Amino acid sequence: MSETMKALVYRGPEKIGLEDVPVPKIIEPDDAIIKVTTSTICGTDIHIWHGGMPEVADGRIIGHEFCGEVVEVGPAVRNSKVGDKVAVSCVTQCGECFYCIRGTYSHCTTGSWIFGYMIDGCQAEYVRVPHANLGMFQIPDGLTEEDVLYVGDILSTGYFGAENAKIEPGDTVAVMGCGPVGMCAMTTARLWGPSKIIAVDINQARLDFAVKQGIADVGVNPLNGDAGDAIREMTDGRGADATIEANGFKPTFEMAIDAVRPGGRVSLIGVFEKPQELAMNTLWIKNISISMGLVNANRIPELIKLIQAGKINTNFLCTHRAPLNDIVKGYDVFGGKKDNCLKWIVTPYQK
Repeated sequence: MSETMKALVYRGPEKIGLEDVPVPKIIEPDDAIIKVTTSTICGTDIHIWHGGMPEVADGRIIGHEFCGEVVEVGPAVRNSKVGDKVAVSCVTQCGECFYCIRGTYSHCTTGSWIFGYMIDGCQAEYVRVPHANLGMFQIPDGLTEEDVLYVGDILSTGYFGAENAKIEPGDTVAVMGCGPVGMCAMTTARLWGPSKIIAVDINQARLDFAVKQGIADVGVNPLNGDAGDAIREMTDGRGADATIEANGFKPTFEMAIDAVRPGGRVSLIGVFEKPQELAMNTLWIKNISISMGLVNANRIPELIKLIQAGKINTNFLCTHRAPLNDIVKGYDVFGGKKDNCLKWIVTPYQK
C-alpha cells in the first residue's frame, strides 16, 4: 500500500478539492482500515461544502456513505477480517458510553461521531473505521455494493424518520422533500402498512418519479396551491396522520407542521442550517408530537435483511457514476440538482 492517497479535502466554505494525503493507520485496537470501493455524495456533504456546518475543520476529508473491502484490522476487531466486503455505518459508536448503552448511538462520547464531520471520511481511497465491531456489516452473497450502499446513512435516516413518525396500518403519511432522504423515508414508511403516502416537493419531475417508482401514491406540488389544504382534502379535512420533513428548509418545516392532523406526529430528519420558529400560540391546542434528531444507524442488519428479501430496493437512486477523480464535478451536479441527479456514485480513483 502506498504511503499517500487521493482524498477530497475541505478547506473552508466553497473550497474543496482532491489532494494527496497520508493513508490512514490503525490507532485504536478496534480500528479497521477500509479500501473504499463505492461511496456517494450526500446532502450533508453539500451543507459542509457551502459552509453550513462551521464546526467541520479545515483539512477534513469529507464523506460518510460507503462500502469497501477490509484491508487491515486492529487486534480487538472480532466481527470482520481482511478481505471482507462491508457496508459501514456513518455513525461510529463505542457501545459502552452513557449514550450508547441507552441506544442513542449518534451521541457516542468517544469523540469519533460521524465520518467526514469530526473524523476523516470516505471520499478517499482508504478510510479508518473506529469501533469496527459495531460499525461494519458484511455484504451478503448475492447482493451488490449498490444494493446496500445507502444502509449506512440515507436509508437508515429514512427508516429513523418513519420509525419516529409512529406510523400505524392504514395511516396517511406525507413526506416533505422528495430528494434521496425523502424517497428513503417513503420506501421504509411502506413497511408499516400506511394506506397512502404523499410526496411533497416543488420539483414536479421528482414527484412524478416517486409515484412512478411506487414509493409514493400521490404527489403534491406546493407551487400549484397550499400543500396543507391539498393534504386535508385527501383526508376528510383532517390532515395527515404523520408527516416526515426531509429537507431542512423553512417552507417544508412549516408544511410538515401545518399538514399534520390534530393528535398526529411530525418527524424531522432534515438538516437545518437556520433556526425555525414554532407558532406555539396556535400549535399548543393541536396535541401533536414532534420528534427530531440524527440517525442512530442501529437498524443496518435489519435493513440488509429487508433488501435481501426484496422488501426494500433503493437502486433507483443510483443515477450517476464516476470515479473519485471527478468528484468535484459530482458536487456541482448533485449539489445543484442538475441533470436529474438523485445520487452521485463515486467509484475508485483511476490512476
